[in-house]
Amino acid sequence: MSDQSRRAESRLQGTAGLVRNGALAVAVVSFAACGRAADSRADSASARSGVNVAGADSLATADVAGTTEPQMQAVLDQLGALGPKSLVTLTPVEARKQPTPADAVAAMLLAQGRDTAASALVTGVTSIDRSIRGAVGNIPARIYTPDGTGPFPVIVYYHGGGWVIADKVVYDAGARGLSKQANAVVISIDYRRAPEAKFPAQHDDALAAYRWAIANAASIRGDAARIALAGESAGGNLALATAIAARDAKLQKPLAVVSVYPIAQSDTTTASYNTYANAKPLSRPMMNWFATQTVRTPADMQDPRINLVRANLRDLPPVTIINAQIDPLLDDGAMLERALRDAGTPVERRVYDGVTHEFFGMAAVEDKAKDAQQYAGKRLSEAFGK
Repeated sequence: MSDQSRRAESRLQGTAGLVRNGALAVAVVSFAACGRAADSRADSASARSGVNVAGADSLATADVAGTTEPQMQAVLDQLGALGPKSLVTLTPVEARKQPTPADAVAAMLLAQGRDTAASALVTGVTSIDRSIRGAVGNIPARIYTPDGTGPFPVIVYYHGGGWVIADKVVYDAGARGLSKQANAVVISIDYRRAPEAKFPAQHDDALAAYRWAIANAASIRGDAARIALAGESAGGNLALATAIAARDAKLQKPLAVVSVYPIAQSDTTTASYNTYANAKPLSRPMMNWFATQTVRTPADMQDPRINLVRANLRDLPPVTIINAQIDPLLDDGAMLERALRDAGTPVERRVYDGVTHEFFGMAAVEDKAKDAQQYAGKRLSEAFGK
């Protein structure tokens, strides 16, 4: 693909991919009966809007339901104006063609007379598309490289979309922002998607990409000794699951994991699922739809690669969790934080009030997304030893 073609793609798709990120295939009550109910509180350190709150109640309850702040609401309003259909009424092929919040961000930028090219929104980072080795063949990847001579640290990044929709183009802004903020090479992959490739194909490709990064970092001006994992939503799950898989396979240990509003467990009756059951751009019905597309049997919902809070979380690198307040997955982050802490794994979590699932890639129009990307970059830089 030419630079001009990549640039044209990114103009409409390169910001956040909210609807397509959606809720990953992790947690349907109807599918799995889902074991345990969520704890009502998280007795761990969290942060809201960048302010650390030790021992805060980080789980949503009906009486603390958030109000969408103006910048976030503007994106949601613009998305509504684009007329997306309800994903739960569509086939996966149809769902992949729907307008996304990334498209809404692009429309807002155009209305403001701003350049929508990815290179203008995130300066000092270039990208190239190529193929790398996946679990059963080559998979598409986009390599982001910051200005400078290198060698740079390396981040393997996994996009969201419920393991069903979206791709590296839709999630360009989040990956590109991490390259800028961490001054690192980022490898963003298109893992195989369901239902064409059922679970655990996505996790298998995620681990294969990590193996590829270790073996080939030098060829992309990266430092193989400094590799981290990151992802959003379904990709946030993949990032931590890959760290676990790397430990179990006795591979090189990643230096850090950044997990942005991850799918972390299989109970869709938590307080945040109830409070934000009909939230936009992610709702509980969407979660159910993603799950039916992704898993082979109900038993898959309890697999520790999906149900991370039940996994062996010991001997992992430091984990950073970023959550949006107005999100059914808010409690997934709180429960994962607690499970990691109980396992002795260093973890830090930050919650951003007034924003929704998929805000992370909206730095062009959302100040809290800028802050979240800077925070993630700082945490990664600290792990890289900068």
